[in-house]
Amino acid sequence: MSDLALHAALKTRPRIVIQGVRGSFHEMAAQRLFGATIDIEPALSFEELAQKTAHPALADAAVMAIENSLAGSILGNYFLLQKNNFRIVAEVNLPIRQNLLALPGVRLSDLKEVHSHPMALAQCAGFFRTYPHIRLLESDDTAESAARIARMQLKNTGAIASILAAELYGLEIIASNIETHPANFTRFLALRRASDAPVIPGANKVSVSFSLPHQPGSLSRILAMLAAQSANLTKIQSVPRIGFPGEYLFLIDFTVNNPAVIPETLRLLDVMTNDCRVFGIYRSASQPVTLQAETL
Repeated sequence: MSDLALHAALKTRPRIVIQGVRGSFHEMAAQRLFGATIDIEPALSFEELAQKTAHPALADAAVMAIENSLAGSILGNYFLLQKNNFRIVAEVNLPIRQNLLALPGVRLSDLKEVHSHPMALAQCAGFFRTYPHIRLLESDDTAESAARIARMQLKNTGAIASILAAELYGLEIIASNIETHPANFTRFLALRRASDAPVIPGANKVSVSFSLPHQPGSLSRILAMLAAQSANLTKIQSVPRIGFPGEYLFLIDFTVNNPAVIPETLRLLDVMTNDCRVFGIYRSASQPVTLQAETL
């Protein structure tokens, strides 16, 4: 991808907010989306990520995980999109390769504990069944677990984290690709404030939310309309509508072969649904796209 093009669109070193610390999979996704020459603004939670993204003095853009191929959607992040004035401008599907890290010279047989995020521990459960002597302990972040080992020089402790974390914190990879399921991907979104989000040339994917009246066939009419517009539904999920007991929001993504149909499709959605919100019109990660200056 073109770092120079992106830097022209933002600035020489754009500041990107990520959930977690340096060396996390969020940082790897940020590098895929924005190039290597970026400044990282860590956030300890997704709520903090949203707060920092809202302020121009703190961030130019953000990268936020939205779903994992094994764990499913991160529903709380959809609620953050719902209540904040952000726009999705790009996406990337990042392969999640988990690695066992430790201080240089430490062997697998030396480890008594391994720390990582609960999801990472769960993804590597099969590997550790062979090593019952190792206690698995939950932490807030994969990369922070690695940073703590380096900072405190913990010789009998390992961390499950990325290759990038090993490089940043001077740790060795004792075992690589230890995830139980190799087909493990996380979808990350690039977000910008709505006031800064331009039209994306060649955009072929749309993310929206809406509610529907409690009437027979209300959802089927939406699906029929999308089919008539030659829109390919890639995701549909319902979640409770906050503040409206018994009502639900539908979260949908769809792609189109002809971007020219998007305005009319969105007009029809607005007419046929309640509280229709457009989260973003962007280019699908399935396309081999280089982010151009016009896109971010």
